[in-house]
Amino acid sequence: MENKHIGSNFDDFLAEEALLEDAMATAMKRVIAWQIEQEMKAQKLSKTAMATKMHTSRAALNRLLDATDTSLTLTTLASAAAALGKRVRVELVV
Repeated sequence: MENKHIGSNFDDFLAEEALLEDAMATAMKRVIAWQIEQEMKAQKLSKTAMATKMHTSRAALNRLLDATDTSLTLTTLASAAAALGKRVRVELVV
């Protein structure tokens, strides 16, 4: 029996298994959460202080920082960026 995945790349495998979009979303969220956490540390902002600057709850901030929770809105992301004195850039690429 021949393995149809030999010689293919991992993205092809995930796409065939209908898992690519979820994997990409999780990877992006991990990077975003990590970047926000790193900037909070650099600015010595606690979660409580960050939530206050965002005008949101600590629970909402915890969801934002949860690398596995991919239900992130652009409004929340923009609010976090503004609270850190940053901007968000989103682009579609080939």
